Amino acid sequence: MILVSSCLAGFEVRYNGTHSLNNKVNKLVEENKAITICPELLGGLSTPREPAEIIGGNGEDVLDGKAKVVDKSGKDVTQLYIKGAYATLEKAKEINATIVVLKEDSPSCGSSEIYNGEFIGKKIKGMGVTSALLKRNGLKVMAEEQFADTFL
Repeated sequence: MILVSSCLAGFEVRYNGTHSLNNKVNKLVEENKAITICPELLGGLSTPREPAEIIGGNGEDVLDGKAKVVDKSGKDVTQLYIKGAYATLEKAKEINATIVVLKEDSPSCGSSEIYNGEFIGKKIKGMGVTSALLKRNGLKVMAEEQFADTFL
């Protein structure tokens, strides 16, 4: 079974109430080959919500207590992102996920790139909180483009 970001399947759960529909990912959901998940909603955030970025590092650093996730207004939302990451890990274990396909650039789901924490649209190499936790637990995590190029 494959676990995928809900926004990639067309659900309007992104911070601004939109989706990031990926037709190939959505097809897997329609064929019951994938299950959707939104770590940010599982963590207790709402839609819409303030955009958030990792300050002081990446998802690994957040998990290690060396960085935090802050929304654009300056509110520390680190614990909600960590809570969502652990809930996603539990779901992945529950369904015996072999692959997890997450939305790139997100402070939660980014698997190779995230925004730099300055809210200026600049990206850096690094993982979001959920991607970091899933990888630490031996799961194969990839971005939607990487998944489509590799498996579809």
